[in-house]
Amino acid sequence: MKMIIAIVNDEDSEQVIRALTHNDFRVTTIASTGGFLRRGLSTLLCAFEDEKLPEALNVIRGCYPPVTDEAQKRCKIFVLNVAEAHHF
Repeated sequence: MKMIIAIVNDEDSEQVIRALTHNDFRVTTIASTGGFLRRGLSTLLCAFEDEKLPEALNVIRGCYPPVTDEAQKRCKIFVLNVAEAHHF
């Protein structure tokens, strides 16, 4: 099992959440701040089976136009291995 932790700008979060849920991924959102100017960010948590990783990354990537400048990047993604997941 994998988990994506995606840190996105607040103005992009709704579009990313909509795209993920439309493609049958479950998403948990946490409001956060960061960076030099302490801008508003959203941290998205999304867990799924290993084979769905390329699809999840493509869904998120599709929410952003291609960038040529490092300063334009608006999303940071971390991919973690999940040993266990429990739903109650």
